[in-house]
Amino acid sequence: MSDNATMHALARLVPPGSRVLDLGCGDGAMLAHLQQVRGCTGYGIEIADANVLACIKRGVNVIQLNLDEGLPLFEDASFDVVLQIDTLQHLRNAEVMLRETVRVGRIGIVAFPNFAHWPNRLSVLRGRMPVTQRLPYQWYDTPNIRVGTHADLAVLAQRNGLKVLDCFGIQDGRTVRLAPNLLAGTSVYKLSL
Repeated sequence: MSDNATMHALARLVPPGSRVLDLGCGDGAMLAHLQQVRGCTGYGIEIADANVLACIKRGVNVIQLNLDEGLPLFEDASFDVVLQIDTLQHLRNAEVMLRETVRVGRIGIVAFPNFAHWPNRLSVLRGRMPVTQRLPYQWYDTPNIRVGTHADLAVLAQRNGLKVLDCFGIQDGRTVRLAPNLLAGTSVYKLSL
């Protein structure tokens, strides 16, 4: 998660008391926050050993799993909410995992760095790949397999027959509904089957 303001903005999308699955949960900060502030329960999925250990230290239930292998452990609609925050851009099978997100959860909340944000566009116009708070790596050492824009996920959702319940951007912890493809560093989609 890039910052606390974004974490708090995303947490407000999760109904209190929800059963949550957090895909690519990192150190478990988001799930711990949801447990403390929203009364949620659930699990995090993480592959990195250090992050799994951090989750355990936070008291977050975590399963070590490679998301590129899908979510065969979970039945349909096993969770109220499945989070995929800053995960989509790291996955080889992004399209499959998007479908798995809404299969396993009644709703899926997907958030990712918006490559079409105006500072990124300006950087590309100057002939350089952007390095920003949301995309903090040089092009040659990034863990991102791909980058996408706010508008791209709408197309992907439609192509996979998913319902877009809501979509907007987040910039500096504030919701951006006017021109989020241009004005927001984070794209957010709330999806269902």
